[in-house]
Amino acid sequence: MHAIISQRLQQLRYTQPLILNVTNYVVMNNTANALLAIGASPIMAHSRQEMAEMVNIAKAVVINLGTLDSLWVERMRFAIIQANLCGKPVILDPVGCGASQLRTQVAQEFSQLADKLIVRANASEIMALANVKSQVKGVDALDASEKAILAAQHLIDHYGARQVVISGQLDYVVTNQGIHQFNNGHEWMPKITGMGCTHTALTGAFAAIDLDCAGLCSTAILGVCGQLAAKHSQGPGSMQVNILDKLYGLDAQAIEYTLESAIYEL
Repeated sequence: MHAIISQRLQQLRYTQPLILNVTNYVVMNNTANALLAIGASPIMAHSRQEMAEMVNIAKAVVINLGTLDSLWVERMRFAIIQANLCGKPVILDPVGCGASQLRTQVAQEFSQLADKLIVRANASEIMALANVKSQVKGVDALDASEKAILAAQHLIDHYGARQVVISGQLDYVVTNQGIHQFNNGHEWMPKITGMGCTHTALTGAFAAIDLDCAGLCSTAILGVCGQLAAKHSQGPGSMQVNILDKLYGLDAQAIEYTLESAIYEL
């Protein structure tokens, strides 16, 4: 596993794929910086008039529901349709799914619409997306990540999702081949605005390289970088900057030395 992740990281840095982000105002700067640090090329586009052109030149499309309204819904829907036409992967971050009827309905519609779908969310969002009773407080999860595994498997069966990535104290990557559990990261990471959105954007970067390994690579690398960054941080503020530095400087040795994971059978 370490070798695969390191190889995909090297490939990403060499090819510098363009990642289209239809994302929220809160995290645009964070996710753009994270994509640049890892070696990808980010573009944040929202205009309906240019969306078809942007999807055509991008290698993956990230859809983030964070600051949702009727205009964003229409633009995101159009971006997914264009991604389907171009055969591009769609990485959906159903921010706040379960917190409102609008968010839940839109997230379910987009999951149904996308052909090459990866979902990255916290446990409560995953459960709400699968119509399983969940506990949410705004955009924050109140459910442990392991509680969402069955819901993630439902999303694979029902929507044909290639992967479902569950973020939490433990991270899980669920596919129809098995389940990976990751025990990296740090307790300060949930205190940084947009860390989940960063996870989603990185998943988009790796989806542009290898669709089948996208969630595995992004989850492992962000967890490792968070764990390493915490050693040089005084709190969430300095850690946010240090994570960018770790993303930029990460190498195969650090991945192999730090990564903690396990594979489970379905």
